Amino acid sequence: MYRHRSGEETPARSARLSRRVAIVTGISVAIFSVVFLRLWYLQVLSGDEYRELANDNRVREVRVPAPRGDILDRDGKVLVTNRTQLGLQVVPDDLPKAGADRKQVLRGLSAVTGMTPQRIESEIEEVRRISPTSPVILKRGLGAGKVFFLRENQNRFPGVTVERVFTRDYRQGTIGAHLFGNVGEVTAEQLKLPRYSSLEQGDTVGQSGIEYEYDRFLRGKPGSSRTTVDALGRPKGELRGEPARAGDSVRLTIDADLQAAGEGALGSFGLPGAFVAMDADNGEVLALGSSPTFDPAIFTRSITESQYKALVSRENDAPLANRAIQGAYPTGSIFKVITATAALDGGLITPEEIVNDPGVFQAPGDTRKFKNAGDAVFGPINMNDALKVSSDVYFYKLGFEADVPKGRGGVIQEWASRLGLGEPTGIDLPAETEGLVPSPAWRNRLFRQKLTDRRWTAGDNINLSVGQGDLQANPLQMAIAYAAIGNGGTIVRPHLAQGVESVTGEPLQDIEPAPKRQVEVPEAARQTIMTGIRRAAMEEGGTSYPVFGNFKVPVAGKTGTAERGVTESGLPIPDQAWYVALAPADDPEIVVAVTIERGGFGADSAAPVTARILEQYFEQPITPAVATGQAATE
Repeated sequence: MYRHRSGEETPARSARLSRRVAIVTGISVAIFSVVFLRLWYLQVLSGDEYRELANDNRVREVRVPAPRGDILDRDGKVLVTNRTQLGLQVVPDDLPKAGADRKQVLRGLSAVTGMTPQRIESEIEEVRRISPTSPVILKRGLGAGKVFFLRENQNRFPGVTVERVFTRDYRQGTIGAHLFGNVGEVTAEQLKLPRYSSLEQGDTVGQSGIEYEYDRFLRGKPGSSRTTVDALGRPKGELRGEPARAGDSVRLTIDADLQAAGEGALGSFGLPGAFVAMDADNGEVLALGSSPTFDPAIFTRSITESQYKALVSRENDAPLANRAIQGAYPTGSIFKVITATAALDGGLITPEEIVNDPGVFQAPGDTRKFKNAGDAVFGPINMNDALKVSSDVYFYKLGFEADVPKGRGGVIQEWASRLGLGEPTGIDLPAETEGLVPSPAWRNRLFRQKLTDRRWTAGDNINLSVGQGDLQANPLQMAIAYAAIGNGGTIVRPHLAQGVESVTGEPLQDIEPAPKRQVEVPEAARQTIMTGIRRAAMEEGGTSYPVFGNFKVPVAGKTGTAERGVTESGLPIPDQAWYVALAPADDPEIVVAVTIERGGFGADSAAPVTARILEQYFEQPITPAVATGQAATE
């Protein structure tokens, strides 16, 4: 019998063991090869890429906003500058992912900012949709207590830092609020525009006013800061970055003292209104204001819906509206200088031709009676006299003769357009309105479209001749029209910016826009009109003699009182007051246009505001004149 010796293996068992060893060895070699190849791929082929990613995770680069340039008045006085605040900034990628840790961080941020966690998430997501890597500033103006709290508890707020941010500082309070505008973060829609192509989400741009018009100069160039962080996004050290370049300053044509005087005089009546003071030769705007006004600093922080509604509400007289360039008003008798120019140039009348003013005008075949203001009767007068006393009847007759169906018509509309009404002025402010010069073509088109109940009639032209009816204009347009009469026919392009300067005050660019056009104002007509409105201001019996009769600087000025119809409940709306002045009358330097809604007679409210502006400009007091006879009314 064959016996198996101890320690010996059968051939079959030996073969199986060899196969197992070979399999294990093969698997080991394969695993080793995979690991080796993977390590070789990671360290050799992709080493630079992963090294760069690691550095990116270790180094945070944050965009540093540039301080905006200052806004100065014509004498270099700072009107708008910057102040620094501390802002709470979040880097979204460094926040914990969705879960309990993220909720805990958001609750902590909610306690610091006063925002709900839902709103914080919403703000973060809004930025991430546009720029996934941009930091998000959740709150500006952190107090010292909250800053210390965040820094002492940095481990509880991964991805959260306190950064210095710039906020606009308005040195004159509410003065000039309608001029400066406001700034805000660039929007997603704006980033699609060529003018914002170099910007990123979170950058600040001008959103209205001068801030918007000259944003390209004011905004500067952002820089960057580089910080090393740990795995939780906590800052560990500073690296060298790129400094931001401050924006350039914009010097305005505005005289800060004249602006303050105008706003103070207008605001003293407590009624909505506006004024413009402008160089009559080159269109430099010396002062421009609107009432009611507002505090522009309200836009340096988050504004609530109720606050914004209060700024645009009619019940509050819409403080945000800039009535100087956005008003759409009938002008009353200040329009008579345009009617006079049209009538003289169109041959409807001569300067010395006498017209009898019995106090009422009735067009042939018309039952309506058009009366002078206050039922005044002026008798035989020429154009010079008519402008002095503001005879409505005189101009009613011209309006009737100038009506289009008479075959000699359209001259009033034509001259109103030549002098700048019914079109944008071109001022360097956004959102101005163009107004309306009513014409037969305009009204008859509305009638065909069933947007009005009647066609054009002679009564429309009669109303237009004295600045009533459907006419719509604003103070800046009327200032331009009067400036053209005063300077001999130059339609100036009004502008608020005088030039651009570096942060050190070095002039970089002058801003001198060319006039819009030149119109041929017949010299005889110009002299007749200037004499008439000078007599209205400086000669006893003139409509504004009680205001300007004692002024050492001769003024050529015209009052206006415009009817505004009735309210929705049928109650009459108080008349709107107007005044436009050119001074000195013999060689005008300045034109001032003032309007006050619900202000009554122009001589009672708008003219005194004009007087305060001219007092400041000429540095001469104006004392009321005492008339020995009865002054003309409108």
